[in-house]
Amino acid sequence: MGSVGVMLHWGQRIALVADGGEPGGEAADHKAGANRTTSVLPEDAALAAGCRAGDLSAYERLYQLHGVRMRNLARNILGSRNDAEDAVQETFLKIQRGINGFRGQSSFLTWAFRILVNTCHDQRRSRMRQGERVLNDPLDAPDPRAPGAHPSLRLALEQALAQLTEHQRDVFLMYEVEGFRHSEIAGLLEISEAASKNTLFQAKKNLRIMLEPPRGAQAGGAP
Repeated sequence: MGSVGVMLHWGQRIALVADGGEPGGEAADHKAGANRTTSVLPEDAALAAGCRAGDLSAYERLYQLHGVRMRNLARNILGSRNDAEDAVQETFLKIQRGINGFRGQSSFLTWAFRILVNTCHDQRRSRMRQGERVLNDPLDAPDPRAPGAHPSLRLALEQALAQLTEHQRDVFLMYEVEGFRHSEIAGLLEISEAASKNTLFQAKKNLRIMLEPPRGAQAGGAP
């Protein structure tokens, strides 16, 4: 399995992995959700109506409001800026082609982001079937001179993320990196909020195990 690029400050990354918490812990979820945005926006219905009517300005507005977040999520799933751009463009084409199939059973944005996630998965699996190695874009590597930039820690976490199940990796990236709430992740992945919380707990538990230094190293090398 290829590596996964994660755009998050490294000091924050390691802290997130170290703090395993409990599955479904309300305090941890409240703290992590303090800076999260809601998927239910006043413009949601207007965007859906405009896109359904074929109004190109509605698609432009959707991109203006959410294009950056879409690219970031795609970049974190795919590990490449170029692939992320391709996935976002393909997603908008799918939205245009499938807008008449949107029934409003979820928010329009949840539906759009779900298409993006599925598009990224399809693209990643296609590359892996073709035997291509999924590489990180070198342009996304942190500046070694920047405070908190630790290339060795970046590599270790990316390798650990690549060993998670696809489901665990998606939930971890969406929650800890992109700032989606569990209610949003539930809509995007079509799972329950409890399943999202439990998956995040297992992902962080597995990452802690993989990133934990050997006991000998913790004890300063003493037998």
